Amino acid sequence: MLLSEHHRRHIIELLEQGQDLPPDYKHLLFPPERQEYELVYADKEREEDILAETMAVPLQPVKTFGSNGSDWHNMLIFGDNLQAMKTLLRWKAEGRLVNPDGSRGVKLVYIDPPFATKQEFRGSQDERAYQDKVVGARFIEWLRRRLILLRELLTEDGSIYVHLDWRKGHYIKIILDEIFGEQHFRNQIIWKRLTYKQTQVSGYGVLHDMIFYYTKGTEPVWFDLRAEYDKDRLKKYFCWLETRDGRVIRLTEGQLNGSEPIPEGRRFALNPLINVNPNRPNLNYEFLGFTRTWKYTKEKMLEYYQQGVVFQPTPGALPQKKQYLDESRGMKLNDIWTDISAVMGSSLERVGYPTQKPEALLERIIGVSSNPGDIVLDAFAGSGTTLAVAEKLGRRWIGIDCGKLAIYTIQKRLLTLREGIGNKGKPLRLKPFTLYNAGLYDFSQLKRLPWEEWRSYALLLFQCRDEPHTVGGVQLDGYRGADDVLVFNHQQHGGVVLDYGFIDDLHAQIGGKVGARFFIIAPAASVAFLEDYIDKGRTRYYILRIPYSIINELHSRDFEAITQPVDESQVNATVEAVGFDFIRLPEVECEYRIEPRPGQLMDEAVIHIKTFKSRAMVKGATQKGNLETLSMVMVDYDYDGEVFALDEVFYAADIAKNDWQVRFPLESLGKQVMIIYMDIYGNEYREVKTFSDFRTQGGTDA
Repeated sequence: MLLSEHHRRHIIELLEQGQDLPPDYKHLLFPPERQEYELVYADKEREEDILAETMAVPLQPVKTFGSNGSDWHNMLIFGDNLQAMKTLLRWKAEGRLVNPDGSRGVKLVYIDPPFATKQEFRGSQDERAYQDKVVGARFIEWLRRRLILLRELLTEDGSIYVHLDWRKGHYIKIILDEIFGEQHFRNQIIWKRLTYKQTQVSGYGVLHDMIFYYTKGTEPVWFDLRAEYDKDRLKKYFCWLETRDGRVIRLTEGQLNGSEPIPEGRRFALNPLINVNPNRPNLNYEFLGFTRTWKYTKEKMLEYYQQGVVFQPTPGALPQKKQYLDESRGMKLNDIWTDISAVMGSSLERVGYPTQKPEALLERIIGVSSNPGDIVLDAFAGSGTTLAVAEKLGRRWIGIDCGKLAIYTIQKRLLTLREGIGNKGKPLRLKPFTLYNAGLYDFSQLKRLPWEEWRSYALLLFQCRDEPHTVGGVQLDGYRGADDVLVFNHQQHGGVVLDYGFIDDLHAQIGGKVGARFFIIAPAASVAFLEDYIDKGRTRYYILRIPYSIINELHSRDFEAITQPVDESQVNATVEAVGFDFIRLPEVECEYRIEPRPGQLMDEAVIHIKTFKSRAMVKGATQKGNLETLSMVMVDYDYDGEVFALDEVFYAADIAKNDWQVRFPLESLGKQVMIIYMDIYGNEYREVKTFSDFRTQGGTDA
């Protein structure tokens, strides 16, 4: 495929100025060879374009949990995983993601990507079939872009496990072959969930998921873990018992089934002593009346016999070797996993999050394909199972999710972890982790940054290279593409203002020495005019405001905000966010009161939401009416004043059906309750209430 005009022009400009080409451009200039076969569909992008054009966004620390004494903090990132991973890819190049063996990158990736597209198209059967294909192609490309970034983040001996179901798994298998190479496909694992899931009125019930296991290189990390013997195998093979007084008995059917007690002793199975390779003349000899080609030398066989390990089930029978159950490592893992159950309603590890996976499943994957201290990544963190198990197994971890519900679910789960798999045992002393925002930022925190940190953040936010240089005696900060960039120092002289005079003075010094575009990054409050750009001579001076979304003409795709669900069915919907925005508190007005519980004598707390309006600056937000932008209400019934510990979530769709009221048992209230009202773009309005606030009939707060 030929270079686009945009890329050709940019490369020429960089070469003319004697600058190095960005690392991402290697994929443009030296594209990989075409596949012999591949999955073809509409709007499939080139890998090199995805890597070059994906926007990296800064990671803004929000809060650190645990001690600050560690060089590494585990990472929980709120934001679109594509943009966050592009930033992590830079971290890998800078040596900020390093495993104990010195390798850069992520050693293990496990993802359980969503496919919960809500089909609302109405039409004929053919029309619906066509629409399903369109939606399916979009999903495949959405996931493919992320898989390409994940491949780049892996170490050369790293592994990836992609957890899918029957709907799109076989399409993604072809995509995985394209991205990782069919030679790096290791297994398709069938996980039998042991819970029945009816998906169609006619047809077979679905009992399994599929997990595709790929490696980046030819020599991945691998530990030969074993599974416990199942009941059928124990019954079939370990049917012999060596009692404490030295007798050997064969267990009865009742003892094997568990209906009769088994005497004290050591259970064992019988393993053949005959060599599978008969062409071993040095191992062909007579032993206990049998001349055979044996597995071991005659000296070793006699040693085993003297130890009582050689056993003849009946007098004169072919001798076999005892394999004691208490010395057995268990069954070698195969690609059908039937011994791990789904998370049940009564399980100690259940956190109430849709599609939660069991800790035992991740214990196996992490144990097989990583070492202690290695970095494990889950880019669809969901309920946080991967992160919880990585913590318990002594791995470092990075979790990314675009849902605030997932972030708060994970936050509470990590802070209440127990040592055992399945969340059993003693409380676990957690290693430090930091919560980051990626793409939705708190401007009030940014304003407090020292100048150098502000400068670095501003450059990264607008995809600029941090390369200080001088033009016409003016100190500049870097480049955006081939164009010069100045970060306006608003902190100088008590807070200077960027006005028309500043542009005039700047142009007088550098006019004619810079290209057709020049970028100035500044806080919006420090800019004295409204225009996004000002033309002077042949140069257009663009003003990139913080907080402000980037000018659309400077970006290959329009900005799209992260969206939050309004009902449970949307929790795992696919989300595509491009660009960045800044937190803006919604407008909220509520009544808090206590009312009798319908049909009961007990009272309940009631929150009546009168007004909820998002103040987000994203496209279309201002056109939405009252209550239309509410996503959910989350409640911590016993807020400790430090950390919001999610107890219950109320989705907007359910609140609307209840006349915009949130109701919960009065006895749920602790000393104080924290309530988070969240809009569909991830902005939050928080309130802390006590019992007395509800006791006041009709009390309002805004």
